[in-house]
Amino acid sequence: MTQLDARETVFDPTDPDTMAVRVPHDELLRMRRTAPVSFVPQEPQARAGFPDHEGYWAISRHADVAAVSKNQTDFSTRENGVIIRMGPEMTRDEVEGSSFLLINNDAPDHTKLRQIVSRAFTPRAINALHDSLKARAEKIIDDAVEKGEGNFVEDVAAELPLQAIADLLGVPQEDRGRLFEWSNQLMSYDDPEVEGDQMVAFAEILAYSMALADDRRRHPREDIVTRLISADVDGRGLTDDEFGFFMILLAVAGNETTRNAITWGQHAFMADPAQWELFREQRPRTATDEIIRWATPITAFQRTALREVEVGGVLVPQGARVGLLYASANFDEDVFEDPFTFDITRDPNPHQAFGGHGAHYCIGANLARMEVDLIFNAIADRGLRIEQRGEPNRLRSGWVNGVKDLQVAYR
Repeated sequence: MTQLDARETVFDPTDPDTMAVRVPHDELLRMRRTAPVSFVPQEPQARAGFPDHEGYWAISRHADVAAVSKNQTDFSTRENGVIIRMGPEMTRDEVEGSSFLLINNDAPDHTKLRQIVSRAFTPRAINALHDSLKARAEKIIDDAVEKGEGNFVEDVAAELPLQAIADLLGVPQEDRGRLFEWSNQLMSYDDPEVEGDQMVAFAEILAYSMALADDRRRHPREDIVTRLISADVDGRGLTDDEFGFFMILLAVAGNETTRNAITWGQHAFMADPAQWELFREQRPRTATDEIIRWATPITAFQRTALREVEVGGVLVPQGARVGLLYASANFDEDVFEDPFTFDITRDPNPHQAFGGHGAHYCIGANLARMEVDLIFNAIADRGLRIEQRGEPNRLRSGWVNGVKDLQVAYR
């Protein structure tokens, strides 16, 4: 196949109006089968921030998503960032201004920054959190049970990721609510139901982070923040600005995504009580990754082709935006047997929910897995069979599979 054979599709998987209702699995299935590498034309408001692009190339098959994720030679995150759909008022200058984020860097800058940030996510650092997070997970569930009923997102799913971030960075637990609000406002620019201003939230979390870094410079502690901002053997720690940008990324990647994985996992268990009973009785080690695959909290990220490059037999032009459709790859029938069945014993489970296995693989993947595991074990240990009391109120977003409200009874 050549570029001339590539098909154009009028369906845009990043349409927030669609995502506000459902993940478009039927359409993604058709894309995988008929046009796995296809051009998606977009109206101007859908490509705000990318004025030189008429749309993007959608990559829907697991093998192709994985290949592009690993290919740092031909594809860039720096050129246009990873966020595939901005708000309709986004300017090109604002897109280019996001290049300070770790995830929007290419090597060698990305490599250097990631080496510094990885100090917060060593196996030793993550394992050291286990006992305290286990106790926190148990208290979160006990508090929810005492409440009786409520919004699972706020009562349970959001709490452990927020408390984990606070524990990891030494942020006072009483400030975790501020992190919750800031991350909501940063991520919800396409949802009119979410109050707040994205740029104000950005400025507030940046100021908070810089103050935290300044405090550690003046009063060093034996904690992660001090290690992140202190010079190592190469004479380099994070600057105050870089630490602030890391906090912004952590507030989103370490909070929003895990929150939604836990929420969709609980929703799946309520929809299939047999799977919940299996989990309660056997606690299969495979359950966590199936929950994460099923949820796929980030439905799509993007790369930019640095040169003309073949993907799945199609020539993608130099400079083109390329959409990595994780929500499609994680339900690819060529990789996952019966992919639309929630199966906590699924093994192997090579999902792409942590961004593939290239240089941008989620640095907090092990922490996210721990949080998901601890919450559902805490629920199971108490013999609960949580009951759904309403349909999920989904986030209107072009790339986040989010839930704002899921009413349940804690039984």
